[in-house]
Amino acid sequence: MLQSPLFSLPHLTVSQLTFRIRKLLEGEPELQDVWVDGELSNVSRPASGHLYFTLKDRGASLRCVMWKTDVTRLRLSLQDGMAVEAHGKIAVYEPQGQYQLIANLIQPKGEGALYQEFLRLKAMLEAEGLFDVARKREIPQLPRQIGIITSGTGAALRDILNTLRRRLPLAQVILAPTPVQGVEAPPALVASLAAINRQHPDVILLARGGGSIEDLWAFNDEQVVRAVVASQVPVISGVGHETDFTLCDFAADLRAPTPTAAAELATPITVLDLATGLENARTRLTSVTLDLLGDQKVFLSALASRLRYVSPTRRIETEKQHLDELARRVASSFVHRYQLQAAHINGIARRLESLNPLAVLKRGYAVLTRKSDGSVVSRVKQAQGELNVRVSDGEFGVVRNP
Repeated sequence: MLQSPLFSLPHLTVSQLTFRIRKLLEGEPELQDVWVDGELSNVSRPASGHLYFTLKDRGASLRCVMWKTDVTRLRLSLQDGMAVEAHGKIAVYEPQGQYQLIANLIQPKGEGALYQEFLRLKAMLEAEGLFDVARKREIPQLPRQIGIITSGTGAALRDILNTLRRRLPLAQVILAPTPVQGVEAPPALVASLAAINRQHPDVILLARGGGSIEDLWAFNDEQVVRAVVASQVPVISGVGHETDFTLCDFAADLRAPTPTAAAELATPITVLDLATGLENARTRLTSVTLDLLGDQKVFLSALASRLRYVSPTRRIETEKQHLDELARRVASSFVHRYQLQAAHINGIARRLESLNPLAVLKRGYAVLTRKSDGSVVSRVKQAQGELNVRVSDGEFGVVRNP
């Protein structure tokens, strides 16, 4: 028979107990940043976009969930039975009283060790200053020669060549076909970088398509990274897809998210830009030339006017005009003087006319002269014998009888 305890024990509801368990689990730092190895099972991706699966091994199973935002960055096609490494934090799903792993990264089993080696190399090379922004070189705006280091049979090369042909067909391409995966890739990449540097191109594209961390590991090789840094020519790294990062990306002068993007970054100025620039230059040159010709035409016209002003012909024309002006003035003066003289003569004529004896006769007077000697009879005693009487319209004779 159970005896009642001396002190009463706490009574918790299911929710309270689950909440306390959640606080204990989620408050443990080591459980909030953990890698879990296991085999996938019950992989499910509903319409919400979240991912649900179970990790299991021979002794246990663990419910897992990955939210949609992390699923979009997932590079794997997950299937039941796949051995993976999942990174995340432990949480409790209170409605069902279950603990679970909220995963934010899933990779094939074995990538965890490679990732740790990646971080170690990155820290070491970064401490040496190999990734410093200050040592990065500018990419030439209009490269004449472009070096390409990639697989000679991969899709990356085809994409790069198509992009360069479309954007800048004038550029010469130097290709160094190189293994980009496997144990033979690192020394081949180092040799290709040295060989292309001897050709002195304007820029080098170091590229390959996407893949797992093992596929891309040659571009994390320490010797390859040092060769990129030692290159005398600017290097653009276009390795993998947008979410892939390699140590060569940090060492290169410029990182591109894809091989195609690397080709685009290597050709900032396209043939279309050149054509547009030439057309704009032609337009500006035409405009400047027309303006210059217009200014020179005005200048020459001014010089011609000045020459005409001081030329002998202009002097002769001026003197001729002056002579014509003097002639007009002489003629005008003569006419004016003639008119004055005519008016003066007319005045004298009018005065003479007023003194003309004949004019007196027109008023009824007559002039009597002696026919014998033509003397004018002004006294009675002179009026003897035959006389002539002159009136306004003629003469007639008279005889005075004693």
